[in-house]
Amino acid sequence: MARGGPVIAVDGPAAAGKGTLARRLAEALGLPYLDTGLLYRAVGRLALDAGRDPADPAQDIAQTLSPDALRRPDLRATEVAEAASKVAAQPLVRAALVETQRRFARESGAVLDGRDIGTVIFPDADLKLFITASPATRALRRFLQMGGDTTAPEAAQKLQEMEEALRARDAADAGRETAPLCIASDACVIETDTLDAASVLAEALRLARARLAGTAAV
Repeated sequence: MARGGPVIAVDGPAAAGKGTLARRLAEALGLPYLDTGLLYRAVGRLALDAGRDPADPAQDIAQTLSPDALRRPDLRATEVAEAASKVAAQPLVRAALVETQRRFARESGAVLDGRDIGTVIFPDADLKLFITASPATRALRRFLQMGGDTTAPEAAQKLQEMEEALRARDAADAGRETAPLCIASDACVIETDTLDAASVLAEALRLARARLAGTAAV
């Protein structure tokens, strides 16, 4: 599809660090950035607000999604993440949001992060990155981001609950019939268990600059 600039797809499971990387990568390369997961979170949030089961058809919400819905401060709540996973499993919801994502990148290119950017939304992306980490590492990161204290008596239980929730989310995302979470055959995989955010960004920039310059990166 014709577009005015490079497209970089950043995929991976929840809490792997893909959002942080994609934002910083877009800033470093001077490209627009879109967190596509917010689209599904917004649909899920609106379904909950309407008293609807997020597992029920929600394409009407996706088709009329407004920019204001993406700016809500409550899109990171746990119940919204669960609702997002349910609406994202619906083929008609995904179909309604595909064009939104592609349109975003057409004018000047973009960095987009999600779970099916390199496999479905932009299978011809200039660079595909798959960011991953173990469920235990991802649970710890999310716990700390939420202000958790690892020395607190209840920390171990909360971390275990978060890890179990992430494993369930991974299974749901990978097992859905429409656009399941998977690694594109031509994606560059970056495992972040032992890397900090700066190191992940440095590796992504190396890959991006080499690929966009038309040279082999790996």
